[in-house]
Amino acid sequence: MPYSKAHKNQVRKQITETARILFNRFGYEKVTIDQVMQQAGLTRGGFYNHFRSKEELFKEAVDGFLMGRGAQWRAGAGIDMSRLDQQAARQMIDSYLSKSHLDDLDGQCPMIALPSDVARSQPEVKAAYQKLLEGMVFLFESSLSQQVMTAGGGSPRNKALSLAALCVGGMILARTLPDSELAEEVQLAAHQMASDLTA
Repeated sequence: MPYSKAHKNQVRKQITETARILFNRFGYEKVTIDQVMQQAGLTRGGFYNHFRSKEELFKEAVDGFLMGRGAQWRAGAGIDMSRLDQQAARQMIDSYLSKSHLDDLDGQCPMIALPSDVARSQPEVKAAYQKLLEGMVFLFESSLSQQVMTAGGGSPRNKALSLAALCVGGMILARTLPDSELAEEVQLAAHQMASDLTA
């Protein structure tokens, strides 16, 4: 008896989430299809029932973060996507630029964990990564549009892009300096500057 579509979708999500965690831990190049399937508790032969290639899986792992692990993370941070205001921007900054996010290697945003791998990958993977950045920029732009217009402090888009660059860039630098005082300084400085931009 063939598996239902719901079962197939569930297995695909299981493979994708397993791969996302392994890519975060070891990078794209060091992770094999065999490792992904073994970690997911599945056979290698089943991989090709869901994906044409490892590259397609990589794209799916990056693309699926926004509404998968990313959505869980936003909910945990108290961000209400139906009410994006100045408070939501601050919650995003506090959670994204936090020590707990930096320490959560498995749950880290692909924008922090995988930038070099994405830069060397296919256009579809780069497009998925860009979608993550656009989601962050949208959150900031929507959250701060009223504040920026009232304060006359430049365009909401420019402020949102600056905040996204501070959040992602600050965490990438901090991630490359594990167990270092400089890593903490970078993280805290990025947090302070981002917070100042939302004041």
